[in-house]
Amino acid sequence: MTNMGRWGTAALSLVIAVFGNLACKHASGQVQSIGQATRETGQTTSSAMSSSAPTFRERYPRYKLQPGDSFDVYFDLTPEFNETVTVQPDGFITLRAIGDIHVADRTIPELTGILRTAYGKVLHDPQINVLLKDFEKPYFTADGQVGHPGKYDLRGDTTLTQAIAIAGGFLDSSKLSQVILCRRVSEGWFSAQIFDVRKMEKAGNLLEDPHLHPGDMLFVPKNRFSKIKPFLPGTSLGTILRPY
Repeated sequence: MTNMGRWGTAALSLVIAVFGNLACKHASGQVQSIGQATRETGQTTSSAMSSSAPTFRERYPRYKLQPGDSFDVYFDLTPEFNETVTVQPDGFITLRAIGDIHVADRTIPELTGILRTAYGKVLHDPQINVLLKDFEKPYFTADGQVGHPGKYDLRGDTTLTQAIAIAGGFLDSSKLSQVILCRRVSEGWFSAQIFDVRKMEKAGNLLEDPHLHPGDMLFVPKNRFSKIKPFLPGTSLGTILRPY
């Protein structure tokens, strides 16, 4: 392969990676205007690049409280302080003896420490336990050319092809060879991988069928034929031709 050919292949791979990442951010409502960011920063420095670089997630991340979650607060020695509270839309909770405390994005161990410090002002060495009662269940999102786009509970081990089936399966307009799986890497950063589901199903080899993680989003784009179909006479060709 010539140098020009190698450079062309590398450039194509870079374009796919960049636009796949942008597609994931757009689907999550977190895309920023590149032009606006350039005008605001003026130029990119080494320190800015390092500070904005993605960081890997923890291997076993703890659940962080979100608005709408509820939990029980138990006191071993002073049960009269026991109560059930719900995280308000602004991220605060209201406790009878303490008042308002901001708890959104806190883990249960962090919250326990905060409550022990707060109740330490009215109790001597409070022994507090926090039990999460109601919280956001693990989910995945299916979008694009599937039967029923939407948000679905992620129950147990679920693969990409199983998630597509849960979302109503492929449509005639689906491009099976370029199914995009978006996954959050860190805050504001997403990875995008393209899977050839048609090839996996045709070969009968699902070893490459990835397992979904909570918060994943799959996107099925339109195939080429569906884009030109409105300009063709008649609709019967759709049952004969199905490019991938």
